[in-house]
Amino acid sequence: MKANNSKRFAQSLLCASLLALATSASAEPDDAQAAEPALARTMNDADIAWGPCPPFLPQGCGLAVLHGDAAKPNSDVFLRIPAHAPLPMHWHSSAERMILVSGELHVTYQGQPKAVLKAGSYAYGPAKRPHEGMCASDEACVLFIAFEGPVDAVAGLPGDAGH
Repeated sequence: MKANNSKRFAQSLLCASLLALATSASAEPDDAQAAEPALARTMNDADIAWGPCPPFLPQGCGLAVLHGDAAKPNSDVFLRIPAHAPLPMHWHSSAERMILVSGELHVTYQGQPKAVLKAGSYAYGPAKRPHEGMCASDEACVLFIAFEGPVDAVAGLPGDAGH
């Protein structure tokens, strides 16, 4: 009899826990969540503010912050590279997660074979891993990049003079 009561108690406790979990999952969002709007963008949106790239990148290169603050962790950007333009060897303090939106981009990370990215391709670049590239298409290459840390790009190799 005691074992049966213990089993019923455990089942009741499990049901109550599941009910509480379901109720909390459907609760209203807190004020911080409600204050931040959802966002959807395309590379051609007229209100995207394209700014210049670091000076070592090719002329005509553009950078647009889509979400977040580029000086803080976890921001998303579009990087536009002119058709047939090279990207000299550089590195980032942060890891980067990328999806090529348009064009064809060839990227070579130090110590690895060249990767050919086409529209829709995903790539991951570890923090401080030097790489170079080339927009190999007749159209500009537009890359969506999600940075884990602040956005930066440093010419050359880590440890070069001045870095």
